[in-house]
Amino acid sequence: MDTSLTPQDSAPAAPPAAPRRAGGGRPGFGTLLAVDLWERFSFYGMAAILVLYLTASEARGGMGMAPQTATAVFAAYMSLSFMAGLPGGWLADRVLGARRAVLLGGALITCGHAVLALPVTGTLYAGLLLVVAGTGLVKPAMATMVAGVSGEGKGRREAAFSLFYMCIQVSALIAPVVTGLLAERIAWHLGFAAAALGMTAGLIQFALGLRRYGDVGARPPHPVRRPEATAMLRRAVWVTGVVGGLVVLPVSYGLLPLPAVLAALGLTTVALPFWYLRSLRRAHARGTVHQRRLAGFTLLMAASAAFWMIFAQSGSVLSLFAERHTDRDVLGFEVPASWFQSVHPLFVLLVAPLFARLWLRAPRVDVPVKFAGALIAAGVSFLLMALASQLAAHGPVGPQWLLLVYLLYSCGEIALAPAGLALAATVAPPGSTSRLLAVNGLFGAVGVVAGGQLFRLTTVLSPTAYFLLLGGFVLTVGTTTALATPHLRRLLALPTGPDT
Repeated sequence: MDTSLTPQDSAPAAPPAAPRRAGGGRPGFGTLLAVDLWERFSFYGMAAILVLYLTASEARGGMGMAPQTATAVFAAYMSLSFMAGLPGGWLADRVLGARRAVLLGGALITCGHAVLALPVTGTLYAGLLLVVAGTGLVKPAMATMVAGVSGEGKGRREAAFSLFYMCIQVSALIAPVVTGLLAERIAWHLGFAAAALGMTAGLIQFALGLRRYGDVGARPPHPVRRPEATAMLRRAVWVTGVVGGLVVLPVSYGLLPLPAVLAALGLTTVALPFWYLRSLRRAHARGTVHQRRLAGFTLLMAASAAFWMIFAQSGSVLSLFAERHTDRDVLGFEVPASWFQSVHPLFVLLVAPLFARLWLRAPRVDVPVKFAGALIAAGVSFLLMALASQLAAHGPVGPQWLLLVYLLYSCGEIALAPAGLALAATVAPPGSTSRLLAVNGLFGAVGVVAGGQLFRLTTVLSPTAYFLLLGGFVLTVGTTTALATPHLRRLLALPTGPDT
């Protein structure tokens, strides 16, 4: 990883351009959108059923884990998916190029889901790690491809990311319905098989559309020298073998305590993005625009981790609340708990156009303001969950509580996620776009791990107190971010107005 900070990364490098259509448009965006639809289908499909599968009794075909352990495993899987984006982004920038990174990553995701679909004992962690490795390659490389085909006109890049982010919610809407129905009503492993089929379809579509991108993503922008690449490949194979032999296999067969592994992973997750950004800042002279922008980026990303700490509990804490404390009967049909995971993307599709109009009509609503608003919405959502949990102590509550929480989640995500991606692409020093996009995801991992570990507090705190504690903390972070907006604007040196 040290080679990612060499001086050559500071040299300007013009990104390869996609062939233009008449009228200034760029081809290939639609194909990228379709590929990411399938990749998100596999991701959200598994996220909807993983905790439910882990906590289901062995008699029902599940793993029979305690809720606290299952939530920690889910958080580890999510955080590793984010963390893998950093080496995945480095490989896309320096070795593979974005195209080959997407192809290789998609193949690994497919293999991982196929392993999970096998009803064989001891394959859970191997399958999850394959999915993690593939996601780490696909996500930063896909974001780089989107940035490459969107162009650099006024507001065009963030508009492309916003459209991209909104449209893939269609897949996030459908995936929990399909995988949840198969998993909860027929067999858990069929849900994982559906995710594998979705990713396979995405790979085929991407391979067929490669000619549409021109030179975008065809080669790494700063290729590493072949001897260095060979040496790093040897080290990667060695590390993979050691991790597999000393960690994955012993955990799979109960020879190594899972809580200790999860704790070590959590500490690594929290430290890694701060260490990397500090190293990247030190690679530039003090007082330069890159160093100031990276400092502002670090502050905003640290705040965003609090949002993702709340948001990521949708697939764990809120899934368990839907299964155990929510009245899911609709005209005699019991709605599968996993279907509640489709509510959030549905709200995204409904309210995103309203937010798009808001950004155009409110020129001062720039990146720091969007982050503050998202954090405040997330904090309020858990305060509502505290009230719902208090009512649930007397019997199942209506689904309107979860629906309102998911509405707040959706508003927060629309404000924060596309702005974070566009900000990473904007402040990235030349030659490090994929890696900074991956760092954006790493702070999501920090939040996911923090939420997964904090859920262990429910062994000593009531659910109501747990929701109050987290909701109050995130609300405080959002308020602080709002008050610090002028300082953050000066650090980031971004223009204000509808184009930001």
